Amino acid sequence: MKKRRDIYLDYAAGCPVDPRVIKVMEQYQGEGFGNSMSIHDWGRRASEVVEKSRKKIAGFIGAKPNEIIFTSSATESNNLALKGWMDSRPDKRHIIVSAIEHKCVVETAKYLERQGYEVTFLKVDNEGKVSLDQLKREIRNDTLLVSVMHVNNEVGVIEEVKKIGQVCRARGVLFHCDAAQSFTKLEIDVRKMKIDLLTLSSHKIYGPKGVGVLYVRQGLKKGLEPLLHGGGQEGGLRSSTVNTAAVAGMAKAVEIGMKEMVTERERLAKLKEKFVEGVLGKIAGVRVNGSKRKSVSSSVNMSFDRVEGEAILLSLDAVGIRVSTGSACSSDDLKPSYVLRAMGYSVARAHGSIRFSWGRWTRKEDIDYVVEMLVKVIKKLRSLSPIK
Repeated sequence: MKKRRDIYLDYAAGCPVDPRVIKVMEQYQGEGFGNSMSIHDWGRRASEVVEKSRKKIAGFIGAKPNEIIFTSSATESNNLALKGWMDSRPDKRHIIVSAIEHKCVVETAKYLERQGYEVTFLKVDNEGKVSLDQLKREIRNDTLLVSVMHVNNEVGVIEEVKKIGQVCRARGVLFHCDAAQSFTKLEIDVRKMKIDLLTLSSHKIYGPKGVGVLYVRQGLKKGLEPLLHGGGQEGGLRSSTVNTAAVAGMAKAVEIGMKEMVTERERLAKLKEKFVEGVLGKIAGVRVNGSKRKSVSSSVNMSFDRVEGEAILLSLDAVGIRVSTGSACSSDDLKPSYVLRAMGYSVARAHGSIRFSWGRWTRKEDIDYVVEMLVKVIKKLRSLSPIK
């Protein structure tokens, strides 16, 4: 009997913490635990770590250190980026977001609707791409902000962020970009891309959970209202004691990710090609969801005819393979993926979808094993399915 293997193909939901990151974090769990707002020696040492980390992260996106705000997560960063303007511009009560944004942006936009804002959800084509022509048409004199993510978390499509930024800047509209899925995978320069607000996440790049970043372009902070009020940390935009160890860990994760970005991207692209060819060559009735050309090398979303995605997930889990049905943040919701539905796919196709995502510790033999087991799982599920 073949020995069961444990293979993680859900890197898009969260990455294991790199041992090199853990080593850095351990330094600030002992004597380095001091509160970075305290003026004694231990406090000053913690503050130095935070500021060095801020400078390091800023450098990798073409920002200034004082434009980096540490938060607890990408979700908090996205909420601050959208909600923070609620009372700042009473003459600007219209925002635009793409229909396939992460749930935390979509739900924040719906919250703003309930507060009296008008929200336009940009349509996407069947590859998941936002139309620049539609964006230009939808921007109005009272449009405050446009939010379009760099890479979609479910299908991995890469949006034309630089062109979107140029459109927004030319029209005097703020541009927010959620780059949680693209950071350290793709090059980002907030100046060249005309990005006003940028969201980053630590646990998507082999750093610890519980820390994220919101880049706020210089000159915009005065109009941004914090979600949390208190001691005035992070330039008054995020009151709460800074998690020094997590911040240092994120900075180390960024450093490693940027240094290895090109070689790792190429390695992952080969794994993706191997996986997609293996699945399409051995299983009938499989479709790749989203753009095949303009997508990241670290994931693929596929739909399997006559099989439910949840059944595939649970069957693979039973043999030690961890995957996801779309976004892990809402994977307990049995409704068809709103992302795939917005791309024009049928309910059946959306229900039969699985996201496979690989990363730093995925090897060729892992891909071979997953394809082998997936063939068996699909064959068995289809033999049990009444759907023909």
